[in-house]
Amino acid sequence: MELLFHKLSDKEKEEIKKQVDSILKSFSEKLSKINADEGESFVERMDYERDENGKPEVISRKMMFENAPEKNDDAIIGEKGKW
Repeated sequence: MELLFHKLSDKEKEEIKKQVDSILKSFSEKLSKINADEGESFVERMDYERDENGKPEVISRKMMFENAPEKNDDAIIGEKGKW
């Protein structure tokens, strides 16, 4: 149980604080390089909401397999540990 938690010393706290400050500084520098004046991009569509009829959508097996990025004869291959 003692391996799961230990009290931080003042030195460890200071090291963690320096790491956090460094990460925040690096992140803020990268954010400041983003050009926010480019304006918004959007797509105008006639239909922007789907119609809800209260019934579940019928999705065919063929449609599922067409949309799956990786598949074999009879199964969809899902990601494992990429995220």
